[in-house]
Amino acid sequence: MVWYNPPMAKLHFKYGAMNSGKSDTLIKTAFNYEERGLAVIVIKPRIDTKGGDLVTARGGHSRKVDIHADASLDLDAEVAKTPGVACVLVDEAQFLADRQVSQLFHVAKVRDISVICYGLRADFRTALFPGSKRLLEIADNIEKLPTMCFCGSQAEFNTRKINGNYIFEGDQVAIEGEGEVEYDSLCGACYMREGGII
Repeated sequence: MVWYNPPMAKLHFKYGAMNSGKSDTLIKTAFNYEERGLAVIVIKPRIDTKGGDLVTARGGHSRKVDIHADASLDLDAEVAKTPGVACVLVDEAQFLADRQVSQLFHVAKVRDISVICYGLRADFRTALFPGSKRLLEIADNIEKLPTMCFCGSQAEFNTRKINGNYIFEGDQVAIEGEGEVEYDSLCGACYMREGGII
């Protein structure tokens, strides 16, 4: 009889509204792996220019990015270039192309390397990002990281403010230079009170 030992690695999606500590959790996870002598690769989509070559957390911690991924990059092929990797960590995973999420699934299931993706579920208009949609479709484990609205309820929705005013229309990704852009996370009641339509 031939025994088949299937790979045990999983594709994880940890999502949360703005300010839920996603980047901070990624940085801590990388530290925990490396403290035990296990190699990690940190990936960040190139479209996210915040922090430059670093994943940065609001608390001040940071971690060097190993792979800046534009939409055409084959993530499975990139990970394969580094032997002995125990875990792949992805920041701002909502910006990945759907085929790149499928490539990360291949990393987990064929290469037997754990992949943990951190990102937003939906944009300020409540529309799914392409990377998040694919992760919700195929990830083995999906976990919500909670954060609080200003009113004290759990925040569920991301909002965009330009020059201090909430807006609910526009491109999914803000263009630099279109004004002072800020993001908040609100509960459903506060989101609708500010003008968001569900």
